[in-house]
Amino acid sequence: MSKPDHRSSSESREPATYTAFGLSAEAESIAPGLHVVATPIGNLRDISFRALATLAAADVVLAEDTRVTKVLLAHFGITTPLTAYHEHNANAMRPQLLARLQAGAALALVSDAGTPLVSDPGFKLVADALAAGISVTSVPGASAILAALVVAGLPTDRFFFEGFLPVKSGQRRHRIAELAAIPGTLVFFESPRRLADTLQDLADVLGERDAAIARELTKYYETVRRGTLAGLAAELAQEPTPKGEIVLLVAPPQNGAAAAGAASLDAALEVALQSFSVKDAADVVSAQTGLPRRQVYARALQMGLNRP
Repeated sequence: MSKPDHRSSSESREPATYTAFGLSAEAESIAPGLHVVATPIGNLRDISFRALATLAAADVVLAEDTRVTKVLLAHFGITTPLTAYHEHNANAMRPQLLARLQAGAALALVSDAGTPLVSDPGFKLVADALAAGISVTSVPGASAILAALVVAGLPTDRFFFEGFLPVKSGQRRHRIAELAAIPGTLVFFESPRRLADTLQDLADVLGERDAAIARELTKYYETVRRGTLAGLAAELAQEPTPKGEIVLLVAPPQNGAAAAGAASLDAALEVALQSFSVKDAADVVSAQTGLPRRQVYARALQMGLNRP
């Protein structure tokens, strides 16, 4: 009995091509499976030749927003069919896509910009594909997280990507407190209209840490602003709402015990107790100052009991 033919349908169609630097190139066929392809975050020249070849040779490109990806493909002369795959249709689409993959198709997954699976539903498709024994291949490239990290001027040996913080200030402060003791640079995505408020919450909870705001990375109006959380919060509060995509980075807590006197400890606790319980306020200020939590908690408990 002959073995079933699991070749991708891309192997039987006309050779796929793409155009770069005014030259047309033929894309080699790709293996069946799911290909996770990074695309530029702004500057189209950041795309790799491997990404172009994969997008051209795939049977279908799965895109968050087909309108956005259509522009990218057209720029490089790629005519691969597009199918929408986003958070609103992911549950319905996954079984269909898995069936195509199991039948031997080669599918390319992209996000609107950057590396897929970061703040998009691609993770579930990858997980289900792997569970079904389907090959998953990474075609690496641009990432807003790494692009921001290397220009921020903050420690890069350890970092923690949080994504978007909660919209409401109380919930946002609580989450920031949970992140306060992480010994690495914190990386966030943030909406321009919430940036000033988020900076103020970060300053109130984390204290005087260095920070950077990376905006419109790789694009014509790219800017990187550096300063302290409090300083940047004060500046942004007096300016018009910025435009564009924003990555916000915050330095890790200082190593070792900080020399915080009684006055500075009380000032930090006074701010923290406005938003947190005594227990959470002690955690936040201990992370800020480096002082032993037991010492900070004892003082927070005393201040909490004396509050009206």
